[in-house]
Amino acid sequence: MAVAFLHHPFMSQAARQHFDSAALIDAMLRFELALADSEEHHGVLPAGTSDALRRHLSDHAFDLEDLEAGTTLGGNVAIPFVRQAKAALPEALRGHFHFAATSQDVLDSALMLLSQTRLPTLLSLTRRCLTALAVLMDQHRDTPMIGRTLMQQALPTTFGVRAAQWAWQLDEARARLDDLVTARLPVQFGGPVGIHNGLEDGLTIMETLAASLGLRAPLLPWHTDRQPIHALITALDALAVATDKIASDVALLAQSEIGELSEPAGDGVGGSSSMAHKRNPVRCALIRTAAHHIHGHTATVINAASQPLERGLGDWHSEWTPLIESQQLLEGALTQLAVLLEGLEVHDDVMAARLDAPGVASRQDADSHHAQIDRILAHLAR
Repeated sequence: MAVAFLHHPFMSQAARQHFDSAALIDAMLRFELALADSEEHHGVLPAGTSDALRRHLSDHAFDLEDLEAGTTLGGNVAIPFVRQAKAALPEALRGHFHFAATSQDVLDSALMLLSQTRLPTLLSLTRRCLTALAVLMDQHRDTPMIGRTLMQQALPTTFGVRAAQWAWQLDEARARLDDLVTARLPVQFGGPVGIHNGLEDGLTIMETLAASLGLRAPLLPWHTDRQPIHALITALDALAVATDKIASDVALLAQSEIGELSEPAGDGVGGSSSMAHKRNPVRCALIRTAAHHIHGHTATVINAASQPLERGLGDWHSEWTPLIESQQLLEGALTQLAVLLEGLEVHDDVMAARLDAPGVASRQDADSHHAQIDRILAHLAR
């Protein structure tokens, strides 16, 4: 229960369901059945094998408690999963299930399947945030405010330029993830030591398998070449950085002593347990907490990226939770960011008053900043 109170509020609930235990088992079964299809297609398995496997396993109810116990004993869930699946099959079919595969093939491919189908949601949420930022840029291109460097008042700028900087960083991060989604995440299939033992043409079967699952066929199996995971986690982290930057700036400018911005108002949003007058920037807190968790997860995956020999020991295993939770947390952060930006309250009168305060640099013509805003708006409109 403590996890639900302390961890889940920072995640997207829809993403939590997408990566739940049942979904993972379903993705693993999809891999196994697609593998049987591919091997049958290339004459490795007898005709009719894949249909027979599908008839016996498509509606099979896997014992989740037994899978959890078996994971503790075997080190990964694919081992008890394969055991349960084979126990549900007639003797004649058992040798054809999971043929020439290894547990890492099953689990890596399942995680890639789940991620490939969920990452477009992250991109959609990012575009929603960018649309809101485009509106803010356009509305406030001539809203002057004091710029701040090293946490101190500096020279004047406009809020439109600040929003343009937010948008540019967010869109750069979006492009990194979009490239991965467009290229598609890779299937994993190499067998026990990555050379398709027992198959004459394993690379061709891998390509057929990838096409069947809607994944990319890599040049080679990548059991201990974790560049695909490194690319994915760092792309997620780049978006986390961009959301953190915006939330941090909003929170700073929403301080009582500054008051240039406010989060969207709402019943019960931002309340205090002891001070009724407070309006806490709770959405910023949710975004920043999610981002910080993602940064930690990224460090874990990066530290595990160099894996030994043909299969990693503990390094591979340490990727699973960070990879899943980073997507759940980022979806939560982007959802909160979209709401924040769409309802952001910009107090231009307070911004103007700051410029008129004694000791502040003289007001500057904002026209010099229009080119920056127009450039970003044109980029986002492409």
